[in-house]
Amino acid sequence: MISYLDFEKPVAALEARITELRAAAEGDDVDISQELERLEAKSAQLLASTYAALTPWQKAQVARHPMRPHFRDYVERVFEDFIPLGGDRHFGEDEAIMGGFARLGGRRVMLIGHEKGHDTASRIRHNFGMGKPEGYRKAIRLMELAGRFGLPVVTLVDTSGAFPGVEAEERGQAEAIARSTEACLALPVPMVAVVVGEGGSGGAVALASAERVLMLEHAIYSVISPEGCASILWRTAEKAADAAEAMKITAQDLLALKVIDRIVAEPVGGAHRDPEASAETLAAAIGQELDQLVGMDIRELQRMREERFLRIGRD
Repeated sequence: MISYLDFEKPVAALEARITELRAAAEGDDVDISQELERLEAKSAQLLASTYAALTPWQKAQVARHPMRPHFRDYVERVFEDFIPLGGDRHFGEDEAIMGGFARLGGRRVMLIGHEKGHDTASRIRHNFGMGKPEGYRKAIRLMELAGRFGLPVVTLVDTSGAFPGVEAEERGQAEAIARSTEACLALPVPMVAVVVGEGGSGGAVALASAERVLMLEHAIYSVISPEGCASILWRTAEKAADAAEAMKITAQDLLALKVIDRIVAEPVGGAHRDPEASAETLAAAIGQELDQLVGMDIRELQRMREERFLRIGRD
């Protein structure tokens, strides 16, 4: 069952009508195939036109869709021989940030990313993808392992932000995020980061300070959520749509601003409508980027990362 967003209600009505017609036609001698074809074509056209004209706020809703593929979904569909590694060797395990050895198209990589979960139990277990200090320190440990073994690092970013709880602050949240960002910048191996859903604040940058940063077509990437920005500027979260427009959070805006390098296309209607196709496209894009980066001089890779951030706002 597809969960429809508010702006998809016209599509939902058409698809409900198609379902009703199919159910009514079962065991009936009346031929309604032409009517079904007409409605299906109309529904597909409406879906395509709707998603071709999404506002930034609507894209934020798509990026947060409850059925949108997350880290574990891409592990199952894109990567092979995934060996999860846990713990930061300081405090404990954080399941909001997962990682381990994996293979992509025969190439060994270190895979790290945020996992939000899909149901109530898994969302609580993964803390809705909001990493704690031990999660970012685990990411640092895995990046250091990757450097030691000469493995490219691939990160899948999908978080509304790092966990803001008191216990996280007590354990050094800001310091852990800063050191994770530093570890990305200092990596002696290629790194490709992909924002697959939400890329929120320092919690995202800590895993996305790479020489190549990609975004899925309907993902978002920003320093604060639209609701948080609206609450600060207008004292009400009801202005979130205005904030999303002003903040330039979409992949299209960020590519124009040269904050990211590439947009990875999604199936019509978003990645949640066809996770298999989305995974296939993502795998090809990451593979192409790694083909270009593997074999490059370490100092050149580090220079590319440094230059990326120094030029933001200049061009």
